[in-house]
Amino acid sequence: MKDQDVRLSTMGSRAWLVEAPGAFDLPAQRRIWSLAQQLNQREDIEALIPGVTNLLVLFRHTPADPQSTEASLRHYWQLARAVDPQGKLIEIPVWYGGEHASDLVAVCEHTGLSAEEVVRRHYQGQYTVFAVGSAPGFGYLHGLDPLLATPRKKVPSLNMLKGTVTIGGPQAGVSVLTGPNGWNAIGYAELEVFNPHAEIPALMAPGDKIRFVPERIEL
Repeated sequence: MKDQDVRLSTMGSRAWLVEAPGAFDLPAQRRIWSLAQQLNQREDIEALIPGVTNLLVLFRHTPADPQSTEASLRHYWQLARAVDPQGKLIEIPVWYGGEHASDLVAVCEHTGLSAEEVVRRHYQGQYTVFAVGSAPGFGYLHGLDPLLATPRKKVPSLNMLKGTVTIGGPQAGVSVLTGPNGWNAIGYAELEVFNPHAEIPALMAPGDKIRFVPERIEL
């Protein structure tokens, strides 16, 4: 990973997006977490929003010298070293196949794998929550077997049920809300991913480990 390849771009007058160079992988995400830890000490920063191998840095005020700000962010990136948050292990029982696996056939057709093999490779994966966003509590999960990677649908499902276990490109996920969704449904999990009334509303947090457990397989 070359430090000079880090990509910086402005998002309005107060926000900068820092994108890690290299592949979509765990080392890049760990370094993003490290960068966030360092920048969190600065009083001139209002918010830090980690994404998938990127970090949005929101300053309290518009920086007077953009070039100096860019140089500072690059300096912090050079100092960043991979960290490994000690997240919790979350086991998610899944009903694979059946009525909620509306895209399992499409995943099989794209990957060339049988439904049994898709399911097996999915639940044998070791997943890490890279970031939480898109919808309240939705976790972007790294660790999907590369052979299962399937592009998101061009035409989203209009009413995908919350708790649906999905594949979106190289990532896995569990839908948080019932509604439109462009990821590929392969199963269903009976759990609350986000509860706004709970002391800790989101089930998942960056750094958590996820294990899918086959509770029922209907193929």
